[in-house]
Amino acid sequence: MNNQELAEKILNKVGGDSNVAELVHCATRLRFTLNDKSNVDINGLEQLDGVITTVQSGGQFQVVVGNKVAEIYRELEKFIAQDDSTQAQNKSTDAKGPLIGRLIDIISSIFTPLLGAMAASGIIKGLLAIAFANGWLDKKESSAVILQSASDSLFYFLPMLLAITAARKFKTDVFVSVTLAGALVYPDIVAFFSHHSEVSFFGLPVMMMKYTGTVLPIILAVYVMSLLDRLIKNYIHETVRNVILPFILLLIMVPLTLLTIGPVGVFASEAVASVFVKIFSFNPIIASALFAAGWQVFVIFGMHWAFTPVIINEISVLGKSTLKAATVPAVFAQAGAVLAVLLKTKNKKLKTLASGAFVSSIFGITEPAVYGITLKLKKPFICAVLASAVGGGIVGYSGSGAISLGIPSLVTLPIFYGDGFVGLLIGISVSFVLSAVLTYLVGFEDPVEEAPTSINKEVELQQAGNTAPVGAMNAITAEQILAPVSGKVIPLEKVNDNVFSSGVVGSGVAIEPLCGQIVSPVNGTVVSTFASGHAMHLLSDSGAEVLIHIGLDTIKLKGQFFKMRVSEGQRVTQGELLVECDLEEIRHAGYDTVIPVIVTNPERYQSIKHQQTERTESGAVLLSLS
Repeated sequence: MNNQELAEKILNKVGGDSNVAELVHCATRLRFTLNDKSNVDINGLEQLDGVITTVQSGGQFQVVVGNKVAEIYRELEKFIAQDDSTQAQNKSTDAKGPLIGRLIDIISSIFTPLLGAMAASGIIKGLLAIAFANGWLDKKESSAVILQSASDSLFYFLPMLLAITAARKFKTDVFVSVTLAGALVYPDIVAFFSHHSEVSFFGLPVMMMKYTGTVLPIILAVYVMSLLDRLIKNYIHETVRNVILPFILLLIMVPLTLLTIGPVGVFASEAVASVFVKIFSFNPIIASALFAAGWQVFVIFGMHWAFTPVIINEISVLGKSTLKAATVPAVFAQAGAVLAVLLKTKNKKLKTLASGAFVSSIFGITEPAVYGITLKLKKPFICAVLASAVGGGIVGYSGSGAISLGIPSLVTLPIFYGDGFVGLLIGISVSFVLSAVLTYLVGFEDPVEEAPTSINKEVELQQAGNTAPVGAMNAITAEQILAPVSGKVIPLEKVNDNVFSSGVVGSGVAIEPLCGQIVSPVNGTVVSTFASGHAMHLLSDSGAEVLIHIGLDTIKLKGQFFKMRVSEGQRVTQGELLVECDLEEIRHAGYDTVIPVIVTNPERYQSIKHQQTERTESGAVLLSLS
């Protein structure tokens, strides 16, 4: 399947271009902001050849496709219309969801487009540092100056680049935003700061700050400008709006930023940097070990984006980032775990997957390793986390730091050159070897090679003289309970409620839902409902008593965010809508939205088995009763 075909199929599975409010990409993931997540065919997406897995985090629906992400993104851009109606949808979408999710979405949208250029500049900067330290190149030579311009220009003019991405995210004029950022790094403004000049604006004192290489001031300024833009644009006639609106925005925002927003942003940046300095200076070994151990967990949940501006801020204020250095052992630990899986597994398909994931891991792309191998096998992931902590402790003890931003890999090692570089090399070597050894010794549940289909087996039996008709060998199941909603399947014992997890109520599984439409898993009757709408009891035609409980402790909401679509005594069929709920609002109210699906009369059956899958689709078989 070529990239164009894959892009078309991905777009179709996420609900089409009308369902896409926004699309960006990072090193391995397509990051969709969707208008309606219930329109996504997750199972279909994950079955596509070229899609590694899907992740929901930070208000985004992420499709992990690996190293081909840029090519697939370009193909998707051809199909996705970015018109005014789409932008209007974006505004409504951005306003929803929990605060932390919206913040992570904002950060990822602003910084993702810059990662490639940042990594490239960082590598050049690191190689130059090596060349200068060993006397291979003189800093004053014209060749060195030209190369330094290539490595330093991005960081010097970082406010201007951030102005572009921030303007796109906050949906305001890109060119006015860049002009605003240009004012912050204007030579005379820089000179005011360098010469400690007293500056005023029509009698108001201006506290001059250094804005080159800063992050927070321009993001805050563009956000405020976007609010001002929306506030006044409708009061300006459209015939002169293209001239008058930018004039007013620049006239207000440049002085306002230099007077207030800029200094506040710089002080906040310095305060954040000082906090991390104190944390790492208190005990750098423990701090670095804990951060390294948690890094891949942060990546899984998309929380790693929250640290991107912090890391850039560290580099800008302090000259290097100890936080960034602590992430390197985590990457190489995953590579070590995958290598052990590659050497130990007997499964040919897993061995092939592991070989590709190993190569991508050592070059900094860990998603194929994490989602495709270590996380699925569980024990290798745990071994990698433990090894990361050991390597991170060594890196912290050595005082290692990054002089630029970039994905930790063999290629980007030059960005860590400087004090503690040898310690960093030792740390990542230890994490790699220890992870591989632990994974190999601890082992994992090696997937069994797929057997021929049951139909083929039956045909073989008939050809061998068995006269039973095809299908007669299939196991007879007394009843099947279908999934009432699409989502992630969670073992009942892992539900954060002792009543459900203990099995007192009955046997079953739980689902972390992707949408708020809950449908009937059986053909039968509604035995009871709750006025709060958070739960219902069904009796199937075959005698199974099924409890569907939407969320934990959600009875306290007293019906808020729930709409019951059936009543007691009503006849229902599989797939019929039972209840609608607003999952985002329920989560925002602080409640867990996991949905236990429980057979409350398990004594009626010899066995109750749930499908061995991490995700399910609404209407798919969830429980088999016999």
